[in-house]
Amino acid sequence: MRNPGVPLVIASLLFSQAHVSAGGDAEGKANLAGTGSALPSGKGLAARYPDDEGIAADDAVIFAEGFEQGAIGEGWGEVNNPAGKVLSFAPPEVAGLGKRCLQVEAHLGQDTGGGLVRWFEPGNAVHVRFYTRFDPTCDYTHHYVGLKGNKGLQGADKWSGFGQAGTKPEGDDRFTTRIEPWGNNGEWRPPGRWNFYSYWHEMEKGPDGKYWGNQFGVPAAPDIPRGQWICVEFMLKHNNPGQPDGEQAFWIDGQLQGHWKGINWRKAENLKANALALESYVTERWTKSPVNRVWFDNVVVASAYIGPVVPK
Repeated sequence: MRNPGVPLVIASLLFSQAHVSAGGDAEGKANLAGTGSALPSGKGLAARYPDDEGIAADDAVIFAEGFEQGAIGEGWGEVNNPAGKVLSFAPPEVAGLGKRCLQVEAHLGQDTGGGLVRWFEPGNAVHVRFYTRFDPTCDYTHHYVGLKGNKGLQGADKWSGFGQAGTKPEGDDRFTTRIEPWGNNGEWRPPGRWNFYSYWHEMEKGPDGKYWGNQFGVPAAPDIPRGQWICVEFMLKHNNPGQPDGEQAFWIDGQLQGHWKGINWRKAENLKANALALESYVTERWTKSPVNRVWFDNVVVASAYIGPVVPK
């Protein structure tokens, strides 16, 4: 959980050939996007599957969810739908995204939003692509979509990466990274600008002595538009245990916007990014609108770059 009581953490940075050795990069000084990243942009494996039809059968795809069939949460491992009033289906009202999408409606004073969790067996690199839309009146969110590193897929091990906000991971228990809007303490128009918010064992301490997620930001990025669908993709590459050779990156509408190398996510081989949390979490600290709606659609998790939906 982002700490509402302290200013934005700008972590200490140690750069070597634009690699991040420890801490985050809130100012984007080590961001390789546009300055030397070899990662692709534009069309990806989704180009072979117009409107995403049949994409789940691709060898690189771990799972795909278009919300076209079944009940809410069907095929997911965990459903957070307080009082049955937060999650629902709605028409996406745009070509290429089918007839249904997932709506997340948060109500201040009643709930903090909700979402879905899906566990899976990951590869060395995990790509997550989803479409999202913010209601024209949507305010700031507190947390958004993330990957959680857990010790395993069974019993208590599958939950080791959940919770524990404000504390530093040990390196063999958990790590987390989220792609989410950040409003820069109200300086940027809601919902803000995309950034990573990450927990791992080499993160930096906040001014209050606690460990709140370190940010990997792109301050010069445009504000996130409301009222239109956005293609968001992010990638986490596992490091060799104990070595600073992990990575993370994100793309907006098929264009690489952030890429960081040199991250020592973990110290144990069994610790892997094996859970996707698709959610919108709001609190009264950041959100003033009584009702906040966002939508999700065409979620794909794969071992390679996915890219935007290509229309028929």
